[in-house]
Amino acid sequence: MVPASRREFLKVSGLSLASLVCSPYLPLLGPYPYGEFITPEMKARITIRAIYRYQEPDFKSPRLGMLKRDTIATILEEVTAPEGPSYNPRWYRLADGYIHSAYTQRVDRAHPNPIPEQVRPGGQLGEITVPFVQALRKMRSSAWQPLYRLYYQSVHWITDILEGPDGDPWVGLTDERLHVRYAIPAINIRPIQDDELSPVSPYVPDAEKRIEVSIPDQLFTAYEGERIVRQAKISSGIHTKNLPPDDLPTDTPTGYFHIQVKVPSKHMGDGRLTDNPEAYELPGVPWVSFFHKEGIGFHGTYWHDNFGRKMSHGCVNMRNEDARWLYRWSQPIASASDWNTKGWGTQVRILGDEIGNLSK
Repeated sequence: MVPASRREFLKVSGLSLASLVCSPYLPLLGPYPYGEFITPEMKARITIRAIYRYQEPDFKSPRLGMLKRDTIATILEEVTAPEGPSYNPRWYRLADGYIHSAYTQRVDRAHPNPIPEQVRPGGQLGEITVPFVQALRKMRSSAWQPLYRLYYQSVHWITDILEGPDGDPWVGLTDERLHVRYAIPAINIRPIQDDELSPVSPYVPDAEKRIEVSIPDQLFTAYEGERIVRQAKISSGIHTKNLPPDDLPTDTPTGYFHIQVKVPSKHMGDGRLTDNPEAYELPGVPWVSFFHKEGIGFHGTYWHDNFGRKMSHGCVNMRNEDARWLYRWSQPIASASDWNTKGWGTQVRILGDEIGNLSK
């Protein structure tokens, strides 16, 4: 499949957008989706291999079919279901049934972006603004090969501007972990401005700032002195039984820690070069604040929306807006140009299951 250029896309956009308004889903439009746009309605991307549609907002209700990974569903209504589950009773009503929100990502504000004129030396952070876009890597043979699929609100380092395979402006991205370069259409990523990462409460002494995470409540709380300045549901690590001796525990560790390393864009996973969306590769995990020597920290999450339940391999999953706030509020202070920032920072206390339910 030869991707349409931006000019060609704009010629047919009226017909394309009209058809999307009438359709409950935006499926993949070919083997390599180059960042198709969606209308500014309530939308949700399916984030795992498949989820069920139900007749009613209840897991015991009859199943009507399945939606596969990266299908974009149009939401008619957000429903808080009496049947729950209690930790996340949020369901979405579609034209033909209901889906639970756990394995979805809301993409209501997807839009194209102006083409950047230049890139700051050393790299510029950027945020994906479409449901997903297929990154391509230029090989020595000059052929373009697919690499990772990049998702809405993931964050990446823009390192140059180039001409893409469709003749339009693309941006080159550099993976902070593998140091490989790949590219996407420039209209699919929004450069993050420096003032968006300015410190929050910079004049509050760090000794007055502290973070508590309740594992029983799956709750994050930030304090300035004794005053709560932010609270949010999180997803901590799932306990794994019968781990091999060389594997690390997947529970979130409990005790006292300090934030020590911040990384605004982190490639998590196995570290393979692959275009398989089912592979365990998560490039562009945003707003990571590490507090444990085994690489455990707080970070934004674009692969589920099931906060309030244990979901991770040990890290503290947060909504992207909460993770970015924490990244800006806590010490050490990171500048917008820092690929990583090190320092003995804000205190973190992780309270385990043995403390009981703190909300009682």
